[in-house]
Amino acid sequence: MDGIGDDGFDGEGLDPDAVLWVRGVDYLAGWRDATRAATELGDALAAAGVDTTGTKLRAAVAADGSGVVRLELSSAAACEVAIRARVATARWREVS
Repeated sequence: MDGIGDDGFDGEGLDPDAVLWVRGVDYLAGWRDATRAATELGDALAAAGVDTTGTKLRAAVAADGSGVVRLELSSAAACEVAIRARVATARWREVS
């Protein structure tokens, strides 16, 4: 997982030249929210037993200041997540 303080952090989330900054929009709060969400998602993937080797989670900010999480994973990991999501959905439907 990439983030501030991690060796793989490339600063994509807060590139001041990549967006038009609007006065009064709290971009930092959105980025903080996205950072927390990326950490939660990474923890959930690991707890679900998904091989997160090579997985990249990046916190970013949309033009309106809302947080955005970008997820990049291998094809094998994506298939694994899809299978686990389908199994979990089937279990939830059984309980409902």
